[in-house]
Amino acid sequence: MLEIEVNGTKHRLDVDPAVPLLWVLRDSLGLKGTKFGCGAGLCGACTVHVDGAAVRSCAYSVGQAAGSKITSIEGLGASSEHPVQAAWREAGVPQCGYCQPGMIMAAAAFLRNNPSPSDEEIAQGVTNICRCGTYNRIRKAIRSAAQSGRGGQ
Repeated sequence: MLEIEVNGTKHRLDVDPAVPLLWVLRDSLGLKGTKFGCGAGLCGACTVHVDGAAVRSCAYSVGQAAGSKITSIEGLGASSEHPVQAAWREAGVPQCGYCQPGMIMAAAAFLRNNPSPSDEEIAQGVTNICRCGTYNRIRKAIRSAAQSGRGGQ
């Protein structure tokens, strides 16, 4: 039995510790917001926070996550909308929307450590892939969340 805490709720799970955290979130806990993209930790569609750090959950085992506090997109703005989510909406970032949960999670973790980033720092710090190419809108939303002073909340 493994115990993990996801979005403030503890779960005891009878799963192989080698199973990727992504599949535990989606299949065992029913949290479908975290997306499967590449399965190799490259695209970032599966990004969640583990103890506040952005982690590619398809390449991170549930065993590694045991004992940590995990936040998925469903828990990011649990009590109200997170500033990054608000900035995303205001900037009209999503096109197809598939990568957006992971992109938002990566941006929120990034802003927690870099509350006033340049465009170059954003490009280096948020390396998720958007197949629709909305990178200009993504940078605009990240800058907006940073300027609100609450982006890494």
